[in-house]
Amino acid sequence: MKFKKFGSTEQKVYELVKPITDELGYYLWDVCYEKEGADWYLRIFIDNDEGITIEDCERATTPINAVMDEKDPISGGYILEIGSAGLERELVKEEHFKICEGDKVRIRFIRSVDGEKEIIAVLSCADRDGVSVVLDDGSEKKFSLADIAYVRLYFEM
Repeated sequence: MKFKKFGSTEQKVYELVKPITDELGYYLWDVCYEKEGADWYLRIFIDNDEGITIEDCERATTPINAVMDEKDPISGGYILEIGSAGLERELVKEEHFKICEGDKVRIRFIRSVDGEKEIIAVLSCADRDGVSVVLDDGSEKKFSLADIAYVRLYFEM
């Protein structure tokens, strides 16, 4: 796993969209610009303390769509999607880990680590060297980013 770095298109979109999401009271969780099949998708993920509803996505779509049309930072066609970051969102940026310190996370490993392919623990901190968690027995353990496939928030049903 590596901390996500925006590509130039994602960075441009982030800078255009962040003032809008801030003004609307949303946290801009992530921007993804990716090709699926023959189509390009621009996905903007938002969040707030109360969670995100369909109405929130609709509310954000109009001004975001307007600024994207006006500034036209992407040459060529794409499908714009605005959605919630989700309950079990993936932590991909350093700031995501800071925001989620003290929350339960699911860590999936690339290959077994200490006989485990996946663990659920409380996030302690993360840096360029790895992710530290507090295990169920109260002990703290640090895992190398090179061993981690992904880290997601854990939501108990």
